[in-house]
Amino acid sequence: MNIRALQILAASTATVLVAAGCASSEAQPADESGSYTDAAPAVTEDSAHRQLDNQLKALEDRYDARVGVSAVDTADGTTVGHRGDERFGFASTLKVFAVAELLDRTTPKQLKKNVTWTQDDVDEAGWTPVTGKHVDDGLPLTDIAEAALRVSDNAAMNIVLDEIGGPEGLNAALENEGDATTEIVDEEPGLNVVTPGRTDNTTTPDALTADLKGLLDPRRLSTDDRDQLLEWMSDNETGDPLIRAGAPDGWSVKDKSGHSDTIQNDIAVVTPPGEDPIVLSVLTEAKDPDSGAALVAAVAEAVLDGFR
Repeated sequence: MNIRALQILAASTATVLVAAGCASSEAQPADESGSYTDAAPAVTEDSAHRQLDNQLKALEDRYDARVGVSAVDTADGTTVGHRGDERFGFASTLKVFAVAELLDRTTPKQLKKNVTWTQDDVDEAGWTPVTGKHVDDGLPLTDIAEAALRVSDNAAMNIVLDEIGGPEGLNAALENEGDATTEIVDEEPGLNVVTPGRTDNTTTPDALTADLKGLLDPRRLSTDDRDQLLEWMSDNETGDPLIRAGAPDGWSVKDKSGHSDTIQNDIAVVTPPGEDPIVLSVLTEAKDPDSGAALVAAVAEAVLDGFR
């Protein structure tokens, strides 16, 4: 039984008990044989959460991995999680928050500014499918921000970071919104490096979900900026095999992936038809780097099935 169904059944059960004028701790009336019957067991979300937890543990065993999950239904605040307060490397999921901060700080006119960079910038950044083609002419800042989200261009991310004060600027922006957990130390590609025993370049699933949910708040971003951000996330080419692959048919998924070696992450705004969105973060570490995408999709399927 899924989470929403359990909520409805729990409410119905409570209504019946109140109408009958009995508390759950009271004995029920005797039946015809003179024996007293036990009260029906209370229906809660605990069983659904335990079932999901068992599913995620089974996936961890199957993929020889560690999985972190945090999800919230923005309609009623229902949350589910697994290792939600444990630290994981964030990898390129961070790009959505850097771009959001850029959009918040700039006007449409400022986003038209043409920015240039060097071949060294491209070489040092690593993955540069867009910026690598425009060393000679540069691009408008809006195209750079789009490249950071749609194709996860690393040099584009570094340019965005430069515009908002570097890793320190993004750290300060997240902390100002209540995230004192995420620790951004490096730009690309160094932000993918996680040292055991240190919090540098790490976060938690709970922190990322809260950060992403915050971007939906009209007090955080203007309508135009939020719409632009979500549009770029909806066409994120790197997200197709991840949460989007595990979501039910017909559900909208606007996401940002993050991948480096054993890390495979995806954070998303997932919207069932005609309903309010679910904000979901899936962070994973698998010994086999090639299994990461399938693992994230399987985790997303298990989690989102509970919200149907």
